[in-house]
Amino acid sequence: MTTEKILAALSNVQEPDLGKDLVTLNMVKDIAIDGNNVSFTVVLTTPACPMKDMIQNACINAVKLLVNKEAIVKVNFTSNTTTKREDTGEVLPNVKNIITVASGKGGVGKSTVSANLALALAKGGAKVGLMDADIYGPSVPIMFGVRGERPLMIEINGKGMIAPIEKYGIKLMSIGLLVDEKNAVVWRGPMASSAIRQFVTDIYWGELDYLVVDMPPGTGDIHLTLLQLVPVTGAVIVTTPQDVALADAKKGIAMFGQSQMNVPIIGLVENMSYFTPAELPDNKYYIFGKDGGKRLADEYDIPFLGQIPLVQSIREGGDQGVPVMIANDPITQKAFEQFAGQVVRSIAMRNANMSAEKVAKTV
Repeated sequence: MTTEKILAALSNVQEPDLGKDLVTLNMVKDIAIDGNNVSFTVVLTTPACPMKDMIQNACINAVKLLVNKEAIVKVNFTSNTTTKREDTGEVLPNVKNIITVASGKGGVGKSTVSANLALALAKGGAKVGLMDADIYGPSVPIMFGVRGERPLMIEINGKGMIAPIEKYGIKLMSIGLLVDEKNAVVWRGPMASSAIRQFVTDIYWGELDYLVVDMPPGTGDIHLTLLQLVPVTGAVIVTTPQDVALADAKKGIAMFGQSQMNVPIIGLVENMSYFTPAELPDNKYYIFGKDGGKRLADEYDIPFLGQIPLVQSIREGGDQGVPVMIANDPITQKAFEQFAGQVVRSIAMRNANMSAEKVAKTV
């Protein structure tokens, strides 16, 4: 066995999403050969890559079939999360990808989806932050069990900045961590916009692969301010299956497509798709209608990212400060992991295929 033969074999292994082989994509590193033992490292586009097992099996089979059937193959993985954002060093430096999670209306479970998306990405090995941009109804402190905690001030390059709270392996920040939860936030649009601007510029996130931003419901000042201030990689739209929610989700899709925003949509996820009682795990009851989110995604020709069931454990986890991705609930965890996998695949493909003119920029 030689390095050249190993590379020739691995040139037959395709990266499933990017459509090219691992060698052409320069994803194979550190080939080491010792007798029948061969090891090498595959550099993934994200640590949360859902195709890792598929790539590993394909690499092993290629070496055994094309080089040496007696080979003992060890495939190591590392990652270099791709990014295509224009980093001026001023707004969220060292954050590679910024994902906004939005909905046309409240009550569709947007914050639950945001929280568990962030946790699912972190479970895959990514460095993740979660920003609660819902000024009027912040829910991150409750969902993560950090009510009453206050973030610390730190000094970065001579400037005082706020350090996010860390919980369950991700970094968190919410307006609910800065104000008394018993007091309502009664602000006019300019005040809310100013708060969001300060929220973005005065918080030190450090190095992140993904920053998930839980947006307020609807379309308004906060959305406009945030999307003009922050170079967003893409948006995830959350809906439920019924027609009322779908009508409002269309407004959210239209908002991101407007010329003053022009934010690409990563895809649409359907929350509360069906009810499954704990005692009947194989049963599905379509309380709010069936496949409305799928039809909407087809109508607008955007990726459909998955269906999240309506399960009691999801509600309980959010109320108790232990999101379902942390609790031991394999059915719902699998749903969120598959959803997160679709999100990172969509981002990786977008980053790989994007022309220089479409780099994520502030407007």
